[in-house]
Amino acid sequence: MALIPSQVLRAAILLSYFSILCHYKALDMPAHQTYGGSWKFLTFIDLVIQATFFGLCVLIDVSSLLTNGGDSREQERQHRKLIGLRDWIMAVLAFPVGAFVVFTFWTLYLYDRELVYPKLLDNFIPQWLNHGMHTTVLPFVIIEMRTTHHKYPRRLWGLVAVCVFSMAYISWTCWVHHVTGVWVYPVLERVSSIARAAFFGTMTLLIFILYVLGEILNSYIWEQPQKEKEKNKKQSLST
Repeated sequence: MALIPSQVLRAAILLSYFSILCHYKALDMPAHQTYGGSWKFLTFIDLVIQATFFGLCVLIDVSSLLTNGGDSREQERQHRKLIGLRDWIMAVLAFPVGAFVVFTFWTLYLYDRELVYPKLLDNFIPQWLNHGMHTTVLPFVIIEMRTTHHKYPRRLWGLVAVCVFSMAYISWTCWVHHVTGVWVYPVLERVSSIARAAFFGTMTLLIFILYVLGEILNSYIWEQPQKEKEKNKKQSLST
């Protein structure tokens, strides 16, 4: 038996994201007043994705409690639709985008923080909020993956969806630069056009890899033990 029910964990994580988003939006930062506001940053988009995902998880938990013992086929059908949407968001957005934000942020930060998170931002963003945006995202989504089975779509369609998201954000980043003349991230200011294109391509490849890793991890947590149980059951029946 789990020490903390998964429903309580999800509700707590959702509340933490609401707190992080509220504190982040309350920051008086010059970048928030320019074109695109907070929406030009992948970190903020990821926070919205995570909050939406865990909000859906909590909605499903509440729905399960309210309809427990009911025999309405329509309720069951709607419940399955919500679960299908939850699983799709987990596979295509919550895990790969969350892992991408954590991995790329800390890699660039440790190499040269001025490329992604200039020291000037320490005057606006407290350390706990920085970690809430760039660190705890991955543990939270792994906890959810560990406590609840999520059905992944076919890999091809999953990668297509991830590609669409990646291209949409890259296009949005380029559009913000076209309008303002400034790149969202300092690292993009310091490289040539060819290097910038290579950077975008590499980042897209990375998020593809993270999608596949999420699929493998989910399979390892849930499907592999089930296969072992079935194998052991067959062996016990044959003896």
